[in-house]
Amino acid sequence: MRRPVIILNKERHSSRLEGFYRRGLNDRVEILADWAELSAAETALLAESIGAEQADAMIENAVGRFALPLGIGANFLINGRNYLVPMAVEEPSVVAAVSFGALLARAGGGFSAGSTQPVMIAQIQLLDVRDPSKAEKEILAASEQILACAETSPSLTRLGGGPQGLEVRHLPDTPAGPMLVVHILIDCRDAMGANAANTAAEAVAPLLERVTGGRAGLRILSNLSDRRRAWAEVKIPASAFDGDEYPGRDVVHQIAEASAFAYADPYRAATHNKGIFNGVDAVLLATGNDWRAVEAGAHAWAARDGQYRALTSWRVQGAAGSELLHGRLEMPLAVGTVGGATRSHPSARVALKILGLDSGVNDGGDRGRPGSRGGEVALSYKGAAGKLSKIVAAVGLAQNLAALRALATTGIQKGHMRLHARQVAVSAGAQGKAVGVIAGTLVSEGNIRVERARELLRSTGN
Repeated sequence: MRRPVIILNKERHSSRLEGFYRRGLNDRVEILADWAELSAAETALLAESIGAEQADAMIENAVGRFALPLGIGANFLINGRNYLVPMAVEEPSVVAAVSFGALLARAGGGFSAGSTQPVMIAQIQLLDVRDPSKAEKEILAASEQILACAETSPSLTRLGGGPQGLEVRHLPDTPAGPMLVVHILIDCRDAMGANAANTAAEAVAPLLERVTGGRAGLRILSNLSDRRRAWAEVKIPASAFDGDEYPGRDVVHQIAEASAFAYADPYRAATHNKGIFNGVDAVLLATGNDWRAVEAGAHAWAARDGQYRALTSWRVQGAAGSELLHGRLEMPLAVGTVGGATRSHPSARVALKILGLDSGVNDGGDRGRPGSRGGEVALSYKGAAGKLSKIVAAVGLAQNLAALRALATTGIQKGHMRLHARQVAVSAGAQGKAVGVIAGTLVSEGNIRVERARELLRSTGN
């Protein structure tokens, strides 16, 4: 018989789960199952994931499975809706940090987020073109015929997607000589779109050869999906950062100074952006999305003006005594909720259900839980993939906020090492309740090492 579910807050469908991390694993699973209305089979998948046979069907040369912890980023309020966010990640402190960042954001009404239309780019490289300028004119003149040839997915067309336009780029000085590059712009709706873009590029290549007299080289999508972006913003009163040792006003100014450092210095920007991807990648993994593609596009976007820069910006606004910390993250975010591992991986399907995105239907509005602000924010694309991209952007911004707040106050290591101590205890052989006991001792001694953890285990007779 299933035990009664413990609701940690008065508002049943709020993502504000106070003390969630202090609950036992079984309690946390029950609370999540109730919140997302998971069936018994779906709840079991949180622990079981895929079987060996399914792993063998998903990739070549499969020999087993590699599991990652699946956690929940709590406290998220995005466009007035509550979300609990599934995150697959091995690094200590990531889930705790993102939940804390989301909690800080609630003090300013949560995150506002938006996205562009889900347009991907299919690239066709053309070489040996005798007159590039003339060839460009001929391509543009034949654009209707080329786009018709690129229309290779009836399902996308039926949903209002498919080829939307084309553009021609000149690369006059390359080691291989001058070349033209044709971009086919494809609205992929709720799919990530790699297969659609690649298929379209292959389909139009022969036609482009005939139109230009050139030779088609590579025909493939671009992961710099700068037409398919998402963004998140937040404004938080400085008072939300008040602590015993650190006045909130000082904290927000130090966060802004850290942001300026990351904008100006690529060495700092690389670490700054890595922290953002601690959260972004964890959500992409949990939902079966291609985190490698998103990272490649985002890093290219970060260097779009010729220097690698921070993906976020933080500034202090308002008069002294009533300061607000304003943060923004914008980046290419090509994600899908249909096709690929998002549908073939059972745990990814459960993750989408937790996010309220399991139907894959473009229903015209965010499906999260009703929040304190209510109402709907005008967004460019309201399909499930667009909603997921907004959630991912908010997670990246929350992760960055938590990291910068820690750097501006106690330093990054204090909280991280406290959670890292649990991994050290497990590495030393601790199990069950002994993990917490050993980890607590390591932290109190300030000696978080495997050798010391083993000594403590031996002293307890384990």
